[in-house]
Amino acid sequence: MQFRVDAACGKELSALGLGCMRFPSSAGRVDVDAAERLVREAVELGVNYLDTAYIYNGSEAALGRIFSRNPGLREKVNLATKLPIPRCESREDFDRYLERSLERLGTDHVDYYLVHNVTSASAWERLQALGLPEWAKEQKGSGRIGRIGFSYHGPEADFPLLLDAHDWDFCQIQYNYMNEHYQAGTAGLRAAAERGLPVIVMEPLLGGKLAAELPRAAREALAEAGESEDAARLALRWVWDHPEVTVVLSGMSALEQLRENAATASTALPGSLSDAERTAVEAARESIARSYKVPCTGCGYCLPCPKGVNIPADFAAYNASYAHGWFQGMQQYITACGTMVGEPHYASDCVRCGACVEKCPQHIAIPDELAAVRRRLQLPGLPALVRLGTRFISR
Repeated sequence: MQFRVDAACGKELSALGLGCMRFPSSAGRVDVDAAERLVREAVELGVNYLDTAYIYNGSEAALGRIFSRNPGLREKVNLATKLPIPRCESREDFDRYLERSLERLGTDHVDYYLVHNVTSASAWERLQALGLPEWAKEQKGSGRIGRIGFSYHGPEADFPLLLDAHDWDFCQIQYNYMNEHYQAGTAGLRAAAERGLPVIVMEPLLGGKLAAELPRAAREALAEAGESEDAARLALRWVWDHPEVTVVLSGMSALEQLRENAATASTALPGSLSDAERTAVEAARESIARSYKVPCTGCGYCLPCPKGVNIPADFAAYNASYAHGWFQGMQQYITACGTMVGEPHYASDCVRCGACVEKCPQHIAIPDELAAVRRRLQLPGLPALVRLGTRFISR
């Protein structure tokens, strides 16, 4: 495993971090046994940074059980979790959510604690007014928090303001070869590094869009550029190529993914991409930019929809209809609507209540885009046809 230094405190952090939002699951619940196998092997391979959050369904509790089953494991890792700031309306809420996270995780401290999903300078100002800077200082003094940072999903212009708004220990940004000028972007990455802050990178594969879901045209562009390497491996190496990046988080849910990514992390040094590989990335970037219509990463923050619409899945189907063909997108849309499991919910069920918009880290105009999904994929009479087909199949 390659290690990079947290320059602010001298800790050596594994270049690859395990993102625990996408732990293996069964029937909507974390499969703790499978997650345990994943965590144990990750640590054996040198991973020493685990990232979870209060709002990741079942993730903190699963990690707590894994630590209790494996004495000494907790001491081998740097544990990161996050404060759900939309739920915080008073200083007492900061205590309550941290205490609950510590209880779930079965630990008395968090090594890296993040103010989760800061979307603007004004969002930070609200937290300042509630006393978060003073509270964070107290928690660091007590040892319950080791390092305090924030994860960012706001406009590029606000990111430097956030960097200077508090005496941060680190930050976390979305970064990949499609997001050089999106959210914090490359300028933000460099600005954080210039201030001596470690940068934790999330979404290096854009929710899988730069890996298994890479459009055919982009795969062909890689081939034409003379790049035969696996698309996911190349995308990860592109991020690690930047010396300003400290840890790259990957939401690995299978041992094979873990092993492949760990092998990549062991050799992906800053400045190691060849000119041919850079050309291949640029070709893929241009191809993808012509394919995808909605910049959804599938994080699920917009859920639950009051009307039951599976927003990320609908957008994935919509994008697939452009990247892989309309028929493929249509198949995905029918599945996304839940036509075979219970009561279906279609893009047309959206009532434009706006509940999803304020929660979307990507600031997508979700009702407008769902209308576009409906126009492209929801054929007239589709719900009635699905009902008829479901009754026929279930006979």
